[in-house]
Amino acid sequence: MLKRMLASALFAGLAAGVVASVLHFTLLVPVIIEAEEYESGALVHFSSAPDATTAITDKQGAQERPDTSLWHRDTNQLHRGIMTFGMELVAYTGFALVLVALYALAGRFGHRITIREGILWGFAGFLAYNVAPAAGLPAETPGIPAADLAARQMWWLGTVLATGIGLALLAFGRNLILPAIGIVLIAIPHLIGAPHPQEYAGVAPPTLEGLFAGRSIAVAAVTWTLLGLLTAYFWVRAQRA
Repeated sequence: MLKRMLASALFAGLAAGVVASVLHFTLLVPVIIEAEEYESGALVHFSSAPDATTAITDKQGAQERPDTSLWHRDTNQLHRGIMTFGMELVAYTGFALVLVALYALAGRFGHRITIREGILWGFAGFLAYNVAPAAGLPAETPGIPAADLAARQMWWLGTVLATGIGLALLAFGRNLILPAIGIVLIAIPHLIGAPHPQEYAGVAPPTLEGLFAGRSIAVAAVTWTLLGLLTAYFWVRAQRA
């Protein structure tokens, strides 16, 4: 049984990690590289250009956007890409292990896991791990001032745990009290509020910030849904074997 659980998580996590890496390199890395150009001062953003539109200029005033492809000019990008790829594989394999362990726990209480339910479980992971924390601490590009790191990590972890437990109570609570407690748990971190700096500032255009936050959520939605589908698929196959 344990071997089947580990195999299910391994295959699903590796496949989801590959997809996450492709989406990361395609959609997020170009935005990060461009934001780093603003952070370093190679590009400067003016929020109020004479023609009332956003102007993007470099230090010489040439209106030219940088090449934001992954390997645009820095040989260190290869090392960066390999590290990102490895982290995605490790992260989503870990997430897959958590999902499969939860499948096993649900099975002990007589709950049967299907592929359709696996997709829902994956989407629940997306809500708990990405959407709920992003409501207070959205994904940020380089060069954005932030509050104390330890405070943000504590709030983020508390939000993930509270949301995950709250969603479980909403899904499996057999009376009105447990779902009500689940709603309260989900709301508590946001009532407390995420830690933020006293003043907002940044060197990159707001449009770039919004693009990065939106793409981060989209990538997570696709990957978590795929992860739920794959873990459930391998789980069902293992149960039939």
